[in-house]
Amino acid sequence: MTQNPTATYRTESDSMGDKQIPSNVYYGIQTLRAIENFPISGIKPLSTYVDACVLIKKATAIANGELGCIPQDISQAIVQAADEILAGKLRDQFVVDVYQAGAGTSHHMNVNEVLSNRALEIMGDEKGNYKRVSPNDHVNYGQSTNDVIPTAIRIGGLLALEKTLFPALSDAVVALENKAEEFKDIVKSGRTHMQDAVPVRLGDTFGAWAQILREHTLRIDRASDDLTSLGLGGSAAGTGLNTHPEYCQKVAEILSELIDHPLKPARHLMAAMQSMAPFVNVSGALRNLAQDCVKMSHDLRLMDSGPKTGLKEIQLPPVQPGSSIMPGKYNPVMAEMTSMVCFQVMGYDSAIALAAQAGQLELNVMMPLIAYNLIHSIEILGNTISALSTKCLEKIEAKGDRCLAYAEGSLALVTALNTHIGYLNAAAVAKESLETGKSLRQIVLERGLMSAEDLAKVLDLEKMSAMPTSSANV
Repeated sequence: MTQNPTATYRTESDSMGDKQIPSNVYYGIQTLRAIENFPISGIKPLSTYVDACVLIKKATAIANGELGCIPQDISQAIVQAADEILAGKLRDQFVVDVYQAGAGTSHHMNVNEVLSNRALEIMGDEKGNYKRVSPNDHVNYGQSTNDVIPTAIRIGGLLALEKTLFPALSDAVVALENKAEEFKDIVKSGRTHMQDAVPVRLGDTFGAWAQILREHTLRIDRASDDLTSLGLGGSAAGTGLNTHPEYCQKVAEILSELIDHPLKPARHLMAAMQSMAPFVNVSGALRNLAQDCVKMSHDLRLMDSGPKTGLKEIQLPPVQPGSSIMPGKYNPVMAEMTSMVCFQVMGYDSAIALAAQAGQLELNVMMPLIAYNLIHSIEILGNTISALSTKCLEKIEAKGDRCLAYAEGSLALVTALNTHIGYLNAAAVAKESLETGKSLRQIVLERGLMSAEDLAKVLDLEKMSAMPTSSANV
C-alpha cells in the first residue's frame, strides 16, 4: 500500500506488533496485513458474500446483546453499522483478495474491523479504539472464522439463488413456453446423430427446453435445502466454546427473520463445520443445469446457422454487428456467451470438488475458494439466463417455410412406411431416393407398394410430428 505523505494515520496493534493505518479507512491492522500478504488476483469479495457476513454479524450482535453477552449499547451500534453496510455504505472497505488466508480469516477480520470502527463512530468515539468496541471481543463474541464462514457460504448461496438464479429460470421457462405455443403448428425435420430424422414440431422443441429448465429448478431447490442447516454456534472446533447455551438456537431464529428464509441449527455442529458436502451438492446441481444450457445454446446456434449455407430454421435477434471485416454479418452472440459462462461454472464446480476434499481434522481451510466459486457460479448463471431470455429467447422468429421444406425432403419419412411395406422395402425406397433425387412418394407409387390414398395418410406430417397428449405440454 503506497502511503500519501500528506495523509493522516492512526496506530493499531495486534499480537504481531504495530502498524500505521490511514485514518479515513474503516478496516484495521489485520486487514492491512492481508492486503500486504495477498496481492494475488485483485478480485475483491462478492457483494452477496459481504451481505451474508454482515447479516450474520447483525444477527449475532442482536443475540449476544439480548443474552447479556455484550453491552446493549455496543450491540445496538454494531446493528446500526451492519444496517448501513447492507444499505450500500462502506462497500469499498471490504478489500481482501479472494485468494487469502485459509478458512477466510482475513476476510472475516475485515468484516469485524469495519463493523467495529463504524460502531465506534456511531458511539461518538474514534476509529481504532478497540478497548471500547473490539472486532474480536464484541463483534466476534462467541464466534470463530471456522463457524462464521461456512454459515456465510450458506447464507450467500441462498441469497444469490433467490435474487438471481430462480427468477431468471422462471422467466426463461415463461419465454420458452410462449415460443412453444407460438410455434406449435410448425413442422420441421428432426435430427439424430446430426442426420435427418423423423419430423417434429418446432414448438415441441421449445416446450422440451422449458420442461428441462423446470426440472433443473426443482433439483437446485432440493439441493439448496442443505444450506439451511447452520453450524453457527460451533465456535472454533464445533464444541460451542465461549457461546451462551441459548445462542445457537437464537441466532438461527434471528437470521431466519433477516433473510426471510427458514433456517435451523445443524444437528451436529462439528459435522456442519467440517463437511463441505452441502456446497458440493448445490454446485453439482448448477453444473448439471449448465450442461443442459450449453446444449440448448448450441442447438440455437445450429438452428440459426446460415443465413444462406446453414439450417436457418429460426432467426435469433441480432443484437450487435458480428464481424470487424464482413459487412452485414450477425452472430448468435447471446448463445455464444451462454456457453462460455456455463464452461466457467463447470470449472468452478471442479475446483469446489477438489477444495471440499482438502480439509483436515476439524477444519477445511479451502473455504474462501468455495465461497467465491459457489456464489459467483449462481450469480453469473442467473445473469446469463436472464440476458439470454430477454435478448434472445423472447424475440426468436421461426422460418416456417424452411422448416417444412426440410421436413418434407427428409429421407427419415420412410420410417413411417416400415409397418406398411416392411423395413427392407423401405430401405430400398430410401436408397433410390438418395441416388435419384426422386421423392419417397414418387418411388413408392412407381413400385406399386401402396395406394396414393393410403400413402397420403401414412406420410401426413402433421400426424407424424404430433406428440402424445399425455407427454405434450406437461
